[in-house]
Amino acid sequence: MEYHYDYYYYYSWFRAVVLLVCLMCPALVECRVRHYKFNVVERNVTRLCSTKPIVTVNGQFPGPTIYAREDDTLLVKVVNHVEYNVTIHWIHQLGMVLGKLRTGWADGPAYITQCPIQPGQSYVYNFTLTGQRGTLWYHAHILWLRATVHGAIVILPKLGVPYPFRAPYKEVIVILGEWWKSDVEAVIGEAESSGLAPNVSDAHTINGHPGPLSTCPLKDFFTIQVESGQTYMLRIINAALNEELFFKTARHQLTVVEVDAAYTKPFKTDTILTSPGQTTNALLTADQLSGEFLVIVSPFIESLVSVDSATATGVIHYSNTLVNSPITLTKPPLHNATSVATAFIESLRSLNSKNYPAKVPLATNHSLFFTVGLGINPCSTCSKGIRVVADINNITFVMPTTPLLQAHYFNISGVFTDDFPGHPPIAFNYTAIETMHLQTKYGTKVYRLSYNSSVQVVLQDTGLIAPDSHPLHLHGFNFFVVGRGLGNFDPIKDPKKFNLVDPVERNTIGVPSGGWAAIRFRADNPGVWFMHCHLEVHTTWGLKMAFLVENGERENDCILPPPNDLPTC
Repeated sequence: MEYHYDYYYYYSWFRAVVLLVCLMCPALVECRVRHYKFNVVERNVTRLCSTKPIVTVNGQFPGPTIYAREDDTLLVKVVNHVEYNVTIHWIHQLGMVLGKLRTGWADGPAYITQCPIQPGQSYVYNFTLTGQRGTLWYHAHILWLRATVHGAIVILPKLGVPYPFRAPYKEVIVILGEWWKSDVEAVIGEAESSGLAPNVSDAHTINGHPGPLSTCPLKDFFTIQVESGQTYMLRIINAALNEELFFKTARHQLTVVEVDAAYTKPFKTDTILTSPGQTTNALLTADQLSGEFLVIVSPFIESLVSVDSATATGVIHYSNTLVNSPITLTKPPLHNATSVATAFIESLRSLNSKNYPAKVPLATNHSLFFTVGLGINPCSTCSKGIRVVADINNITFVMPTTPLLQAHYFNISGVFTDDFPGHPPIAFNYTAIETMHLQTKYGTKVYRLSYNSSVQVVLQDTGLIAPDSHPLHLHGFNFFVVGRGLGNFDPIKDPKKFNLVDPVERNTIGVPSGGWAAIRFRADNPGVWFMHCHLEVHTTWGLKMAFLVENGERENDCILPPPNDLPTC
């Protein structure tokens, strides 16, 4: 399928002139254009005494870090040199073109906003980082390629604007992940053939390495080099495919100051919980005199499923430490340490200051109730005759072959329907383990939102097979987490306890196992925006949907035309 964009000739020239002005005179328009080139290539990598080829950006694992300031424009040319189709999702959420939140063409999820970049082809992602500062990340958004195709996005404050906390001495990128000895695409391919769950990873990693306590001899592992008395900001990213993770350091407190590129009220903790897709900035003060101190990354999982138990490790190394000094150890939390996880989550609050107000919608135009969980459907080609699926409101999402945004923009019929249910079809005891409602319906459906409407979504976990946590990620928007609880959501009692003053602002929310979370956002970004579980296995099984945000009445509140180099299917 091909589209011709010659009638956007003048718009393209106008955009080019504006970007040229930004580049030549940043002070005039208060912006800067930063250019990056990402070559997606294969590289052989050895971990756990085993070597395999992986897909990387510029041969790096994790990929190169993008550095920018708030309001900078990024032009990232992605060139595909591998056998797989590729897309990249930039968790920028609020990108602008010519001052407006309308860059859905650069969002990146395959078959939602774009056709993938085919082997030998390229695409320039063009977006502006606005309304956010802190740490975000980018990753492949097709197949399971994000296992190795990912990296950090560091968004510094505008020039002359200080951090709302004491500036750190240095900053450190900390990317948490998972590692399979086998080819990751083969792992999920075998699972899809069987209809059952894929094999769990063989190890956790920090910046691509399992750590010095691994059973395999190591030359490289994650080390934070520190000087006594100095403060360091850790930019922590959970790039794991399928696991929520605890992050803990021996004998050092961490002060959380930002999550998902939004400042928080600072608070101290000895353990950070992070779900796949989430980012956390935390200050670490080197308050010991010398020595080496263990850093550990371990899974948090409450449901009765298999889990990679190989804890990733690193070291905080003081500059004046003697050679062969022993490492001060610490124990990870238990895998099911719900109290530790809950204490961390309940400590998160928006900074809500004069310069960074929490603009929580106090009233809502759309009040939605989404059940999220697993099911079982018949499967004639699967070895057991059944297939594990995942769903939202009993709809297992079917990926289209024409991107939803193109179908919407060009009014192409037959690609999707706009009747995604705002509530589950049947009300029942959602958190009880039962077998009455295991089968789901397949469909490619979106939920339509009017422009600038305020939206509340209650996300309710179900226990049809077993309760499970679900880190839900919403593209295109930040949202406020106004409530959270265990058991079934009570529409009468629970809203009375909502925090509408300083709820934490995020782009990914962990729906608790056997519980619920309530979010609010304003639909001021026209286009089609994906919402899905960031456990990659659940996304593969169909736990995903999309919001279609209509155009506004003004020209500046409408979707912009697609760029000339938008990939074709």
